[in-house]
Amino acid sequence: TMPNIVLFSGSSHQDLSQRVVDRLGLELGNMVTKKFSNQETSMETGESVRGEDVYIIQSGCGEINDNLMGLLVMINACKIASSSRVTAVILCFPYIQGFFDIPVDNLYAEPAVLQWIRENIAEWKNCIIVSPDAGGAKRVTSIADRLNVEFALIHKERKKANEVDRMVLVGVVKDRMAILVDDMADTCGTICHAADKLSAGATKVYAILTHGIFSGPAISRINNAAFEAVVVTNTIPQEDKMKHCTKIEVVDISMILAEAIRRTHNGESVSYLSSHVPL
Repeated sequence: TMPNIVLFSGSSHQDLSQRVVDRLGLELGNMVTKKFSNQETSMETGESVRGEDVYIIQSGCGEINDNLMGLLVMINACKIASSSRVTAVILCFPYIQGFFDIPVDNLYAEPAVLQWIRENIAEWKNCIIVSPDAGGAKRVTSIADRLNVEFALIHKERKKANEVDRMVLVGVVKDRMAILVDDMADTCGTICHAADKLSAGATKVYAILTHGIFSGPAISRINNAAFEAVVVTNTIPQEDKMKHCTKIEVVDISMILAEAIRRTHNGESVSYLSSHVPL
C-alpha cells in the first residue's frame, strides 16, 4: 500500500496511465475536465487532494498545445486544492525545458531496449548497433557496450531542415544484422534513408526508437523501407499507426514509470532505473 498518493491521467494517453496505476495497485484519481465555449480548458479535482502527493501523467503527443495547457491547468488545480506536492510525469517532453528551474529526473528507455533485443532477436550477438546521425553516437556506444557488440554511425549532410542530402556510413555492417537506434522518429526520412543504406550489406535491419511520433509521410515510408521491424515504446499511443503498418512493435514502459513514481513517493533513488528494468 502507498498512503497519501493520488495519480491523475491527462487526456493524452489514458491507456498508459491505467497500466501505471494497475502496476502500483492504485486507482486513477477523478479529474473533472470541461471546455468553455471559448475553448479554454477548465479542470477541477473530483476528490480531495489536500496534503496528498500528486502525480499527473501526460504525454507530449497528439494535440501537443492542448495537452500541455491541460497539464498546466491540472497542476494549478491540485496546487489550489492544497496538495502537498505535485509531480508531472511527462512522456515525450514538449517545448518547456529551460522555462523552469524545478528538479527534473530523466527516465531512460535503454534498459527496456536492451531487454527487448535480447528477448526478441535470436542472433543479437552478431548484430551491430547503428546511429542514424553523429549526434546519437553516445547513445549507440552505450547500448553496444552493454551488449558487447560493435557500433557504427551514419554521417548525414543536410542542406535544409528535415531534408537529408547525403549519407556516409562509418563502420562495417556487411553480413551483420543492423539495429538502428534513435531517440525519436517524426517524419522518418532519416531512418528510412539509413535503412536503405544499410540494407545493401546488412542481413536484416531493425529500428528501435524511444518515441514514435510518425507524422506526415512516416507510415508509408516505413512500409516501403527495408525494415524487419520498427520498435517503439508506448510513450505515444500507437494503436492507430499499427493498423496501417505491421512492422511497428511496441515495448511497454509502464513498469519504469510506476517504479519511478513509487521511488519518488518513498524518497528512494530513481537513478537505479537508468540501468535496470523493474519486474
